[in-house]
Amino acid sequence: MAEKKQVPLRLSAQLYDAIAAWAEDDFRSVNGQIEYLLTECVR
Repeated sequence: MAEKKQVPLRLSAQLYDAIAAWAEDDFRSVNGQIEYLLTECVR
């Protein structure tokens, strides 16, 4: 399994809340949702 890197990320409370709500709808953690979105954008 590939090693994962840790990256500090600062988000506004509004953006965090929006991502958290989206993550809950998709049954993911906030971290998992951010990783999913970044992966989709890089493809």
